Amino acid sequence: MPLKITHLLLVIVTACCSISYAQTNKQYDCRSIAYQELLDTSFASFEKDLFAHYDFGDPIKSYKTFLNEVYTLSLNLRKLPSTISIQSARTFKKNAVDKNALWVLLSVYDDDVANQEKTKPSKAIKDGENVLTFNYRGGFIQCLKNNSKSQGFKDIVETLEADGNVSPSLIAQLLATLPANEFDSYEVKSFIAFDIYYSILLIVEKAFP
Repeated sequence: MPLKITHLLLVIVTACCSISYAQTNKQYDCRSIAYQELLDTSFASFEKDLFAHYDFGDPIKSYKTFLNEVYTLSLNLRKLPSTISIQSARTFKKNAVDKNALWVLLSVYDDDVANQEKTKPSKAIKDGENVLTFNYRGGFIQCLKNNSKSQGFKDIVETLEADGNVSPSLIAQLLATLPANEFDSYEVKSFIAFDIYYSILLIVEKAFP
C-alpha cells in the first residue's frame, strides 16, 4: 500500500509540474488586450498579402524581402495591399480617438509624452485636420516588448518610445538585422505588420477605392 501511495504522489507532482511549466512557457496573445478582432483580421490580411506577393515558400525570406524593399523605398504599393488590409487601415484611423488604440491623435500622445518628460515624436500621419501617431506606449506594443525574448527588439521599441521621429525605412533596417532566432517571433512579426505595413497603408489608403 505505501508503495502505491508513493507512486500516486509522484504521478500527481509530475503532472502539476508539467502543467506549471506549460503555463509558464505559454505565449501570451497580446492582441487580446484591445481590439482583438481587428488586430487578428489585419495581421492575417498582412501575412496573406505578404506571402502572395513574395511567393518564396519561405516565410522569413518573405518578411526580410519586404523589409528590404521598405528600406530601399522600392515597395510596390500598387500590387501589395488587399482590400481587407486597406479597410483595416481605415478602421485604425477611425479608432484613433481612443487613447488605447494602435494609432492615436498626436495631441493625446503629446500630453502623455509631456507628462513623462519625453521627446515629442514627429513621425505622424495627417488625416484631414487630425494628425495621428503610432502608439508606442499603448498596451499592445508594451505587451510585445515585455513578452519578447529579444533584447535587440526591446531596444528598438524603447528607442521609439523616447523619440518616434524615425522613418519606417530605418525601423525596417533595424529589424532586419535581428538574429534569425529573435526575428522569427510573434512579437517581431506583429510589430512589422502594424508599425511598418499599416503605418504605410494609413498614409496611402486614400489612393485606393
